[in-house]
Amino acid sequence: MNIDFNKNENGLVPAIIQDVATKNVLMLGYMNAEAFAKTSETKKVTFFSRNKNRLWTKGEESGNFLNVVSIKNDCDNDTLLIEVNPVGPTCHKGTDTCWGEYNKPSFGFLSELEDVIKSRREAADSEKSYVASLFKKGINKIAQKVGEEAVEIVIEAKDNNDDLFLNEGADLLFHYLILLQAKGYTLKDIVQVLEGRH
Repeated sequence: MNIDFNKNENGLVPAIIQDVATKNVLMLGYMNAEAFAKTSETKKVTFFSRNKNRLWTKGEESGNFLNVVSIKNDCDNDTLLIEVNPVGPTCHKGTDTCWGEYNKPSFGFLSELEDVIKSRREAADSEKSYVASLFKKGINKIAQKVGEEAVEIVIEAKDNNDDLFLNEGADLLFHYLILLQAKGYTLKDIVQVLEGRH
């Protein structure tokens, strides 16, 4: 790997640390050639500490190591992206990331939709919410809706109306997310099953 440690006067390159599973950025540190060599050798992220003016292996005191999965160099050869399996919180303040965020998986808009479903289920004015009304009717009604949407998508799959097919797919996925929560699960649980099969 051709890393340009001489691009900056101090011989340091930024190292972005990303959780390999969640894809969340956990922290940013700096490496010189010696820190990079030690990281590559030990498979534990080691930085050059600008405050302590020495090499510093993340977790050397706390035990919260960053176990290296892969290292990538950017197009200018002056920034590293290091994918890791973190052991415990990453930030010295005890949070998962140095931005105070939880290191939980995100499925983009689908995760937002899960949060909306959860909030509608728990809302005080639940009489106005379709989602809350489904939860109120119970698991049998929710499962029935998933079944109805599954039949409808099968019917639309046999036709040539892409718009109807995609809309029925959205209805099926939406109602399945409701069913998952009714059973006490989320998309994360389904992804774990799929990963296990993979």
